[in-house]
Amino acid sequence: MRTLLRGGRVVDPGTGFDGVADVLLSEAGIEAVGTGLTDGATEDGVTEVDVSGLVVGPGFVDLHSHVHSVAGQRLQAMDGVTTALDLEAGLMPVERAYAEAAAAGRPLHYGFSASWGAARAQVLAGIAPDANIDSGLAVLGNPAWQRSSSPTELAAWLSLLDAELADGALGIGVLMGYAPQTDPGEFLAVAHLAAMAGVPTYTHVRELVEVDPAIPVDGSAEIAAAAGETGAAMHHCHVNSTSGHHLDRVLATLDGARREGSRVTVEAYPYGAGSTAVGAAFIEPDRLRLKGLRPSSVVILETGERVRDEARLRQLRRDDPGAPCLLEFLDEENPRERALLHRALAFPDAVVASDAMPVSWPGGRSESTEWPLPPGGRTHPRTAGTFAKTLRLMVRETGAWTWLEAFRRCSSLPARLLDDVAPAARRKGHLGAGADADIVVLDRDRITDAATYADPTRPSVGVRHLYVAGVPVVADGKLDTAALPGKPLRGEPR
Repeated sequence: MRTLLRGGRVVDPGTGFDGVADVLLSEAGIEAVGTGLTDGATEDGVTEVDVSGLVVGPGFVDLHSHVHSVAGQRLQAMDGVTTALDLEAGLMPVERAYAEAAAAGRPLHYGFSASWGAARAQVLAGIAPDANIDSGLAVLGNPAWQRSSSPTELAAWLSLLDAELADGALGIGVLMGYAPQTDPGEFLAVAHLAAMAGVPTYTHVRELVEVDPAIPVDGSAEIAAAAGETGAAMHHCHVNSTSGHHLDRVLATLDGARREGSRVTVEAYPYGAGSTAVGAAFIEPDRLRLKGLRPSSVVILETGERVRDEARLRQLRRDDPGAPCLLEFLDEENPRERALLHRALAFPDAVVASDAMPVSWPGGRSESTEWPLPPGGRTHPRTAGTFAKTLRLMVRETGAWTWLEAFRRCSSLPARLLDDVAPAARRKGHLGAGADADIVVLDRDRITDAATYADPTRPSVGVRHLYVAGVPVVADGKLDTAALPGKPLRGEPR
């Protein structure tokens, strides 16, 4: 199948081109970008699509997606995503994760990091990983894996991570924020492993000193110092949610590390609430208080319950620690706090990443091949709306980014983080001849999010076409339920 996208505004962050052109693509990749690619009548076997007046760019590469279902990836497709990777938490064993995704089929490309949390849970708590996100959420609140390791235990779980890298993991995902009292030497050991293997780390940092003066080391300072000492490429996940009101200090710390030559990158999403398991360490009542938050800042996803007091929160954490919840850390209606979210996105070279969460329905159902999705689905609205909301805020409403900068933040920069660990990533995030045919075509005047906290599975508006490996997953704004062209992105054997 060959397709000619004719007459669109082509935006290519790989070359800096922003102008009217045609794009010729096939399942093998992008064949050419230019004008008059098929002079006169369209060639036999080429499907022509008129995209005049629309913006054409490389599909969005989401480094931080915990969506492992057709249902969730379809929401992300309608948000412009063509590659959805679980790198902050990862899954273990990665070989099983890749095999199960391939067997089920995926609308989008997919990939996984080696899971620091799962490796530690196996060694410290005897919990065998099963490459399942629900099992991973259930483990988060288990204190058995959150302690520091003995030298023998440290060596054992580092060996597990090394083996996962050999099996194609895209780096190491580190949920440090879920075990914030662990020995900082362990994190440094992970950074040394990553540097030796030539792979990135993707870290949910531990608490900041402003929040907990007794923390072993400031979370953001720790990642900067480890990158500087080891030379590892270290990615700071969702800086908006882990920094909260202390964002400006954290960004200054990261900027200083970069200026000194450290390989520190950062991501953000445009929401004032996060989502995780209610048993997470940082949702413990005393830690919420340190952040200036209350139990009422926590909302249980399945029931919509806003937690009334500390006693109820402790009960929920005890009875069902893996239950997904929302944690409201900034008030998006407050201009000052909304400005913090804007500054997180605007930080130089910050990439957009969703932290998309699984979609579930009452009764524990976590997958659906119906489209539109059945009513009653629960998730965080960032699953459906992160990229469209970012474009609305940063391009349409404030003009903070040009379209070229938007595609650089959403497509090119995230793909470039993976160039060393997965050379196949070099074909993503740009529109040069030979690049992967992962393309989003959007209406620049209508692109916006539609998902809300009350109705989180409403698809974004304004993605007119989406091609994944040259296959139309979205055409004329409608999702093709038969299209499952997603392919694995794997690390190079180490």
